[in-house]
Amino acid sequence: MQIAVLSGKGGTGKTTVSTNLAKLINVRYIDCDVEEPNGFIFLKPEGIKSQEVSIPVPYVDEDKCTHCKKCIDICQFNALVHTNKVILFEKLCHGCGACRAVCPTMAITEKDRPIGKIEVGYNGDMECLGGTLNVTEPMAGPIISKLKSMIDDKTTILDCSPGSSCNVVKPLLGVDYAVLVTEPTEFGLHDLKIAVELVRKMDIPFGVVINRLSQEDNTTSRYLKDENINIVGTIPFDRNIAVMYSKGELLINDDKYKKLFTDITHNIEEAIGCSL
Repeated sequence: MQIAVLSGKGGTGKTTVSTNLAKLINVRYIDCDVEEPNGFIFLKPEGIKSQEVSIPVPYVDEDKCTHCKKCIDICQFNALVHTNKVILFEKLCHGCGACRAVCPTMAITEKDRPIGKIEVGYNGDMECLGGTLNVTEPMAGPIISKLKSMIDDKTTILDCSPGSSCNVVKPLLGVDYAVLVTEPTEFGLHDLKIAVELVRKMDIPFGVVINRLSQEDNTTSRYLKDENINIVGTIPFDRNIAVMYSKGELLINDDKYKKLFTDITHNIEEAIGCSL
């Protein structure tokens, strides 16, 4: 069972929801928000082991290159150009290997270029994984793919990046259910609609958690009612929550908020028809 937690925009409480749910039901947590991972701040895993993530980039042997430019023509990302020799723009290269495949003289080999890392640790017996993209690197996809490859049959909660880019689509592939976290503001509703459109196009069943709720009747709740979208939980606008968050504490450490996340868990279980 894979459950993705996403949000239309940043700062809505996506990581708060995903980390507290994961700890409450004691399942594997994966922080796929590799550009700004912060789930470990709250889960505080121990015994962390790290491994580098690299992509293969071409290396051209000038002695073998005949300057036929087939590698230039095949590259869909404009990572290769030809002046008096073939020049590689490393950060445009997606590591697809097409240039090497079409080279008639086998002048192109590949070398690994590090783009980030993956960390694995434990909070008690709860497995925590997270990825970090190196600063200035443009492609988070290979790190997210590596994290996804480490998923087995165990129930897993994936903390996705905000937005609706390919960095969100990639972790959503193959998930069983999606939890969309939003806030009751016009800006939040705008981006929630984009996220709803995304999961509907991907045919993923989903529910919504409204964070920082100060009044039940708002534009977001009316939109969800009109669209017949299931609200699996609400989290109140509460100063104490902000204080706990600022200290890196899980909300489920407070019995009042633990009840909120227990209710959210039950609502998700009811929506997907199984026990987590």
